Amino acid sequence: MDTLMWEAKAAEGRGAELLRWVLDEGVRAVADPAVRTEVFVSGDRVVVIAVGDEPPRRLPDPPEELIERAPHAWPFTRVNFAT
Repeated sequence: MDTLMWEAKAAEGRGAELLRWVLDEGVRAVADPAVRTEVFVSGDRVVVIAVGDEPPRRLPDPPEELIERAPHAWPFTRVNFAT
């Protein structure tokens, strides 16, 4: 597994704070020069996708007051294909 998808749903009205936490704390926890990390938002959800040659580290859980439920994380294996 060389890819991690992590998703958290913000507590009501806390989406901007959750995004700030992910950018300041969460992504820093998985930072590695060999890992490409991207952050996406959709309404009250924040998604992080980390891709590297080795399994990326999992993001820590954000502060409980920022989230509606515990974050979900899924490991994936990247598929290389010819077009």
